[in-house]
Amino acid sequence: MDDLIFTISVWTLPVLIAVTFHEAAHGFVARMRGDDTAWMLGRVTFNPLKHVDPFGTVLLPAMLLIGSGGRFMFGFAKPVPVDFSRLHNPRIDMIWVALAGPGINIVLALAAAILGHAVPALPGFMSEWALFNLVNAIQINVVLAVFNMLPLPPLDGGRVAVGILPAPLAYRLARIEPYGLFVLIGALFLLPMLGNQLGIDLDVLRWLVGGPSEYLIGWILEATGFDPLATLSVMR
Repeated sequence: MDDLIFTISVWTLPVLIAVTFHEAAHGFVARMRGDDTAWMLGRVTFNPLKHVDPFGTVLLPAMLLIGSGGRFMFGFAKPVPVDFSRLHNPRIDMIWVALAGPGINIVLALAAAILGHAVPALPGFMSEWALFNLVNAIQINVVLAVFNMLPLPPLDGGRVAVGILPAPLAYRLARIEPYGLFVLIGALFLLPMLGNQLGIDLDVLRWLVGGPSEYLIGWILEATGFDPLATLSVMR
């Protein structure tokens, strides 16, 4: 039970910070580009309660974390409302609004890696708890950024694709948005289950998200000079 409580405690804070900054960044850039919808609704804030979805941010991640023994977690926050028609240049500004979320997640991952150098200076148990929080923050923010850049509406990558594709293709892609969540659920849960039954690896999201995320995490650790294993050995 103590191990489970520790596992939950070192995932909760990184998740809340990652999704809060992600959604707030969308609203902030939207306001800068002409749409203050999110601002007027109080969504351009670092208060996680404004962005938490009871199921997507709390229940679903907890169920997956407990069910996988702390090996897997997935969740989502309440999307920040953006009225793209109010943006100064809707097609171009939509791209910047979409990129703001994944962009801030990469910044947070870099910040967590830099802060990792200060962990050995913390006393006792606090240093280990902080280290696990920071390592999880790097992983969560990178995976969140990469996942959201998949070119499928309503993900951020889908909105970027709609903004840069020629109008006929952009229109067709945009029409997928009402069904995008169902496609993601199928790719995340149903395809791997089917693959297990057939003896085939159908974990599409692991190919599309896992590989790029591992590469980006490696780049961040190298760029910042942060080695979690070396830091842990120093602490012990």
